[in-house]
Amino acid sequence: MHKKLFIFDLDGVLVEACDWHRDALNEALMETCGFSISHEQHVSTFNGIPTSQKLRILTSKGMVSEEKHKLINDLKQEKTIEIINNSAFVRPEKIEMIKILKEKGHVVACYTNSIRKTATLMLKKTGIYNLFDCILTNQDVVKPKPDPEGYVYLMNKFKFSKQNTFIVEDSPKGTKAAKDSGAYVIKVKNADEVNIEILRSFT
Repeated sequence: MHKKLFIFDLDGVLVEACDWHRDALNEALMETCGFSISHEQHVSTFNGIPTSQKLRILTSKGMVSEEKHKLINDLKQEKTIEIINNSAFVRPEKIEMIKILKEKGHVVACYTNSIRKTATLMLKKTGIYNLFDCILTNQDVVKPKPDPEGYVYLMNKFKFSKQNTFIVEDSPKGTKAAKDSGAYVIKVKNADEVNIEILRSFT
């Protein structure tokens, strides 16, 4: 059996946190600017990209002044942490999945467009933080998703070919990054789909 590299996105793959990010940003926007992003806008434009990038898009549309970026970003992160603490819970199927992959000798990593502080909290609350060989965040790369930089970095770090690398993604921007890396992409709709069964044929 050949060792393989399995890389998991976080939001929408290991934790159902996409709505948490949207809700936290909307609360911050409402408090500072008096508006929020609709669900449709979130899905079509903002899902899967860092908060800093979301704010740049809103500024380009004339909806948020650049001077408010830090205020909104800091407030959004505070609210995200509060939501994670209230909503995240241990996911036994995720623990089982990663442990089985590791027992088979595979390398397991997580690459997320979240910042390290919120990613760490989510993974600890889910019970899987200490199981990864590497956790990469948007603070560890120059170009976050949809650029493939993070995925290419992990393949190089662990010396795996594209053919032996499997990436689990849910969002369009994350999927684009995964596909552009050249690795095999396993597309899922949400975190509830992600368990050892969807990986059996690849292990």
